[in-house]
Amino acid sequence: VTSFSFLLCSHRPCGLAGNGKGWMAGRAFRRHDPSGQRNKVSPSDPPEEEEEELEETAQEKKLRLAKLYLEQLRQQEEEKAEARAFEEDQVAGRLKEDVVSGGRVTQHLSAQIQAPASADIRVLRGHQLSITCLVITPDDSAIFSAAKDCTIIKWSMESGRKLHVIPRAKKGAEGKPPGHSSHVLCMAISSDGKYLASGDRSKLILIWEAQSCQHLYTFTGHRDAVSGLAFRRGTHQLYSTSHDRSVKVWNVAENSYVETLFGHQDAVAALDALSRECCVTAGGRDGTVRVWKIPEESQLVFYGHQGSIDCIHLINEEHMVSGADDGSVALWGLSKKRPLALQREAHGLRGEPGLEQPFWISSVAALLNTDLVATGSHSSCVRLWQCGEGFRQLDLLCDIPLVGFINSLKFSSSGDFLVAGVGQEHRLGRWWRIKEARNSVCIIPLRRVPVPPAAGS
Repeated sequence: VTSFSFLLCSHRPCGLAGNGKGWMAGRAFRRHDPSGQRNKVSPSDPPEEEEEELEETAQEKKLRLAKLYLEQLRQQEEEKAEARAFEEDQVAGRLKEDVVSGGRVTQHLSAQIQAPASADIRVLRGHQLSITCLVITPDDSAIFSAAKDCTIIKWSMESGRKLHVIPRAKKGAEGKPPGHSSHVLCMAISSDGKYLASGDRSKLILIWEAQSCQHLYTFTGHRDAVSGLAFRRGTHQLYSTSHDRSVKVWNVAENSYVETLFGHQDAVAALDALSRECCVTAGGRDGTVRVWKIPEESQLVFYGHQGSIDCIHLINEEHMVSGADDGSVALWGLSKKRPLALQREAHGLRGEPGLEQPFWISSVAALLNTDLVATGSHSSCVRLWQCGEGFRQLDLLCDIPLVGFINSLKFSSSGDFLVAGVGQEHRLGRWWRIKEARNSVCIIPLRRVPVPPAAGS
């Protein structure tokens, strides 16, 4: 208040005249002629009447300036309030996003999923041999599939047409278009959709530009077949694993090798990663699932399956699902060394009475940060499961009929469809051959039905 009063009192209005002894209030003087005489005013002189109307006293001007100053202060405070509200909305949105991506919030979507009809499943055919792996672009616009025929095909999600084919490369052929000369076992795509990585039985990792399918780099270093690839989300850091029992870290943007980690006692079958600087692996016949903490160069070891663990997928940053050839599907939490839930004979039994064996689990997938899980085998169906409260239970939702080995499963980012890679043979071998199966990519729509509100809500 003191500073505001000082501002008003120290301002010299244009309608005041100084007389040397202080300020004297009064009407503003009219124009003077050169002789010093006051101009005469007649009633018929319009300019003089307008000037008379515009005159204001010093007190009126003080009041006008005060109102103007207060209005400016009000506008400034409103702008500050709007800025604060915008920042709070931004921070709240970022915190919510971090909480969801960090696995601390699980969206319960499984209850809304409706079993699709067989006629709604789209089948894309182009590979000559069994599909081994596939990935979906982050914007859900395209699918990359790879097979035992050593080719990679990019498909349009909307039309189902081939956008690009990376053909098989002949061994020892130099100067020819680059490609794989042996079975492609795994693929991964970066979260920005820029890079595609593919690994094969010839120990090679090929890096492609995902948009144009142009070959960029070739990473060498593994001593056996490359069986698993995953990009760390939000980065171009690539994790790879192999039948040589190691896990390697690469920087794709800089075309460089970073480090190698050891620990598994048998050929590693699969790998997955999310945003944290760590990855998870399925250890095959050594019977372990491992979480690799890259900065600390340490690992956590988990036990639970009785057979070879062939597939693994992260549900969120704290939980994962795995499948084994003993027919079991396990849900894991990073704080427990044993499974939170174990579903034995998840796809049933096969064989003659008295000699039954469980169907191998050949693929698993999870819709990120939800309670929806999918599993594949060669039991003529894909199964959708609901994770119970705290991931301590696995409940069957529905069966989706598909004949053949389900060697790869991937949910779209939006959760609107599930893509299955189907083959006549298992991706890692030729133990059985299902002649009636089609080597194809199957797009399964996932329709959601609204859940009725609870009684009394």
